[in-house]
Amino acid sequence: MSLVRIRNLNTWFPVRSGVFRRRTGWVYALNHIDLNIEPGEVLALVGESGCGKSTLGNSLLGLVPPTSGTIEFDGKAIDIGKPSSWNDIRTELQIIFQDPYSSLNPRHTVFQILAEPLLLHKQATRKNVREKVAELLSLVRLPVDSMDRYPHAFSGGQRQRIGIARAIGLRPKLIVCDEVSSALDVSVQAQIVELLLDLKKQFALSLLFITHDLSLVRHIADRVVVMYAGRIVEMAPVEKIFQAPAHPYTRALLDAIPVLDRNKKPGLLEGEVPSATVQHTGCVFQSRCAYVQDRCRSERPPSGDVEKKERVACFFPLKTVSA
Repeated sequence: MSLVRIRNLNTWFPVRSGVFRRRTGWVYALNHIDLNIEPGEVLALVGESGCGKSTLGNSLLGLVPPTSGTIEFDGKAIDIGKPSSWNDIRTELQIIFQDPYSSLNPRHTVFQILAEPLLLHKQATRKNVREKVAELLSLVRLPVDSMDRYPHAFSGGQRQRIGIARAIGLRPKLIVCDEVSSALDVSVQAQIVELLLDLKKQFALSLLFITHDLSLVRHIADRVVVMYAGRIVEMAPVEKIFQAPAHPYTRALLDAIPVLDRNKKPGLLEGEVPSATVQHTGCVFQSRCAYVQDRCRSERPPSGDVEKKERVACFFPLKTVSA
């Protein structure tokens, strides 16, 4: 059974203007999202900035209320209309934020930051909470005697380790990793990713890894979900994505990866980027696709069977075009 089942999820943000801040439109951040996350897998969510990756992660956590659709977590249906409905699964579903500087309260010590959720969710008592915090610091390879220091005393990589310790403290089944290494130095990024993968194995975690770094995805992911303009356009095992992408947008992302070859220039997408405030007819990628046809402009491609390991939202996938 899938750990997470998302069906027809939509997340829209109101556009308000005027003196009375009346709603004059919508930002269609997520549209018709169907997705399964399996136990123990690393599912990478990739795409350009603004495509809806972080919104999907936040909607799954209830940090951004979805507009419509259904979410099931470990067989339990979440009432997306009630923010309190996430409380029952809060210990099982955690997030590590992108910015290690703003995600930690600067007025709290590391002990306070890590102890608060443990006490709130009754994962520790006043008597043993200090011991529990020490265990968490050891797990993320930080000195135990640093628990009484404040966040400003730590480097960016060390702060991200504190964020990881906070996330695993409640022993969740799924952690959303939202661009966890993008704000760090390259030398530190590998250490943080290695730590996450070690903890995943140790605690049998599932990871939803949100990133724009495809070079990283190739080495850590089991499956890859490609998003464009608020929709999922392709999903496949990581080997298939890199060896034989089916969607033109996926191919464009791969062509944009920098390589040490001065004769090869990065691929550039041409055409107009679709507006997020308009509900588009047809394929969302039509304005930038080199293979667009009349059908693409008038019909929305079906996203495929969500229960399958591979699917592509394209009438003319690349393997068909090149045949």
